[in-house]
Amino acid sequence: MNGLHYINAFFSDNAHWQGYDGIPTRVAEHIQYTLEALALAAAIGLPVGLVTGHTGRGGNALSLIATAGRALPTFGLLVLMTLLFGFGLVNVMTPLVVLAVPPILVTTYEAMRSVDPSPVDAARGMGMSEAGVLFQVELPAALPLILGGLRSAAIQIVSTATIAAYVSLGGLGRYIVDGLYQRNYEKVVGGATLVAVLALVTLAVFWAASRLTVSRGVRASG
Repeated sequence: MNGLHYINAFFSDNAHWQGYDGIPTRVAEHIQYTLEALALAAAIGLPVGLVTGHTGRGGNALSLIATAGRALPTFGLLVLMTLLFGFGLVNVMTPLVVLAVPPILVTTYEAMRSVDPSPVDAARGMGMSEAGVLFQVELPAALPLILGGLRSAAIQIVSTATIAAYVSLGGLGRYIVDGLYQRNYEKVVGGATLVAVLALVTLAVFWAASRLTVSRGVRASG
């Protein structure tokens, strides 16, 4: 059987749409892991990137942190966390957050540094506070690139959150891990297809968010 036959067999089986192992349940679990990890990564990466980008200090340190974060093997970190702390959601969140922080951090910093200095200087000349300059002038102009960093992080999390199944948690990785163990390849292909579809949906969500939050003037200049 080729991949299309496996996909058709998986999605046409009513058993895959019901119960605790049904597609709606597994998709909801995967989205939950993704949103939690993205929220934690954004809470770390966005403030640091905004402040360092605004001040222009710490760029080299951020590059080193981002490089170190990208060099850490996600699955290896998951295994290490499990050995140290046992099974649990924290063990999954840690490698996912470590994976997602670097693109958010670096992209936010670069987005702030790429803002045209003319309106920034004009705002300071008018007596605007540094917080006002940051949130009213720099952030709106840098928002498209910042959203790009969040989008990149979200896609990486969606693709990698399948590791939750290796520590007895849920999500779409459950189909892949269980399917390999059972040699049920329609389950493996079906799970991988769902992950790919969820990644495409994530792209669409960020495209819509960009259309709603970025001003027309900034989009036109970009």
